[in-house]
Amino acid sequence: MSSYIKLIIFIVVLLLISAAIVFIDSSMDNINESMPSISDSIVQGDEDYNESVELLNSRNFDQASDKAKSAGDNYNDSLERLEGIRDKFDKDLNEVHKDYLDTTIKELQFKLKAVDELKESIYYLENYYNYTGSTHGTEANELMYDAVKYQDERNSIVSENPELFN
Repeated sequence: MSSYIKLIIFIVVLLLISAAIVFIDSSMDNINESMPSISDSIVQGDEDYNESVELLNSRNFDQASDKAKSAGDNYNDSLERLEGIRDKFDKDLNEVHKDYLDTTIKELQFKLKAVDELKESIYYLENYYNYTGSTHGTEANELMYDAVKYQDERNSIVSENPELFN
């Protein structure tokens, strides 16, 4: 094989390696750029959920329902974006990032179930079905308790790996 062909093969291989490195770096940049707004949506969902519970306790059913819907919208937005990142960049992620995404997705799934139970509680309490409403409220609390376990796990992953999360 001539040295010219070897040089061309070397350049092609070098270009392929460079393209792969750029792709991996750009995918992590894309993820890092998305995470603050995803995190903000989760925080806003938490605030809306807590406000909904307070409004429900004050028997302000319409506003409690609006806040519960807003919490669900925020959680859904974050969940969809995280699942999109996981599906699109799964091969580029290390195990810590995969654990982080999986943990956060589980957290959001529990929070969405809690929102659904909270909405049921609001509906039944508003219509004077106190036992059924209270049962759904208790279920919402238990689901949110489970979600907080995943939230704590997510925070632990970040604190144990500060070099991976900026």
